[in-house]
Amino acid sequence: MTRVVVFGATGMVGQGVLREALLDSTITSILSIGRRSSGKEDPKLSEVILKDPSDLSSVGTNLAGFDACLYCLGISAMGMSEKDYTAITKDMTLRVADSLLAQNPSMRFLFVSGDGTDAKSRMMWARVKGETENALLERSPDGAVMFRPGLIEPLHGIKGQQSLVYKAVYAVAPLLRGLRLPVTNTEVLGRAMLKVAKQGSAKKILSNADINNLAAGTLGKCGE
Repeated sequence: MTRVVVFGATGMVGQGVLREALLDSTITSILSIGRRSSGKEDPKLSEVILKDPSDLSSVGTNLAGFDACLYCLGISAMGMSEKDYTAITKDMTLRVADSLLAQNPSMRFLFVSGDGTDAKSRMMWARVKGETENALLERSPDGAVMFRPGLIEPLHGIKGQQSLVYKAVYAVAPLLRGLRLPVTNTEVLGRAMLKVAKQGSAKKILSNADINNLAAGTLGKCGE
């Protein structure tokens, strides 16, 4: 039986993760923390609405006793300065990790990053996410696990990015998958994250292929 905290449950990735967590009978308690309600109702789901989801001072000891954090909160770097993107992607994430790990030292902290993430990259988003990954792994060498999906196809009524570019890309997702490009979907990513939340992962950085294989049960024992 596993208790999880979910951040970003109203975003595309978070919606997929929350859906799978609600369907999973071995997940006994879900705490969703975000700026607005997920709109879901379930006996095992509770929600905390905060103007700043990284400021958990008002939640206090209610954060204790959780097994894993599924951190799905994120934003596109398009049109953002590096300073603003870092504040949301890196600074907020690390404040949350520090607060949760203080009360749950053995917690598994699962961070949704992205294919191409690299702290030495010339691309701003990849560099900032890479720096965030490194900082999380330093804070929790045993419990932190990075997920690097490629294109994430929204399923089960979940809405993805609404720009014309993304809509076109979603439409050709099957073709991209056939070309062996990094493609996954919200259901697969959710299942893979829950598997790691429950069992941990020997591998600390999971590629798009790892995510798909893990959800399908073909990656061995959580990344080995």
